[in-house]
Amino acid sequence: MRIVIFANGIIENPAAEAERWVRPGDCIVAANGGTARALAAGFTPAHVIGDLDSLSLEQRAPLEATGTTLHAHPPAKDETDLELALTWAAAQPDVTEIVVLGALGGRPDQTLANLLLLALPALAGREVIIADGAWTVRCLRGGETATFHGQPGDTLSLLPLGGDAVGVTTGGLAYPLRDETLHFGFTRGVSNEFAGETATVSLQTGLLWCLHQGR
Repeated sequence: MRIVIFANGIIENPAAEAERWVRPGDCIVAANGGTARALAAGFTPAHVIGDLDSLSLEQRAPLEATGTTLHAHPPAKDETDLELALTWAAAQPDVTEIVVLGALGGRPDQTLANLLLLALPALAGREVIIADGAWTVRCLRGGETATFHGQPGDTLSLLPLGGDAVGVTTGGLAYPLRDETLHFGFTRGVSNEFAGETATVSLQTGLLWCLHQGR
């Protein structure tokens, strides 16, 4: 099962974003205020997760009538609605991929927090990306290798998260790395480029944000 989560960030054109990322058979999930984004894209979410403070009683009724499951959490909570939605998605036994839409833009604190969620321990072993137009962001963990598909000249930025990223090796990039360390707080990995249509990144230890801008 592939899960697409709509968050409550900025989506300039929800229908176009959904056409780019949503596939037939995907399970559509909304993180609280992301419900409006999903509906604007033409999808009724199968699940709405969060404190539901963005949903009025008038909005809840038609959702429940069409079979949407509302997962209500108390407003006074330690997690954001997107964290709750991601944790729920990761716990589904047959999930193969999780795509998050609407996680970027607007408030910088929420944007950064949403990107940090990719490092959640619950997501280890799952293929999870945050997608925003032509951009995708994923978090590579130690011992993993990721393959990216695109076009020559695509941007691929590699940023260490929470500490040094050790043993970074790349293939198919204009500026290759061979068993090297990207140090936390430095910008060496920014704005690398695809040399062809495929690029690979492997990591020995640490966490590494991989930000790909396609075309």
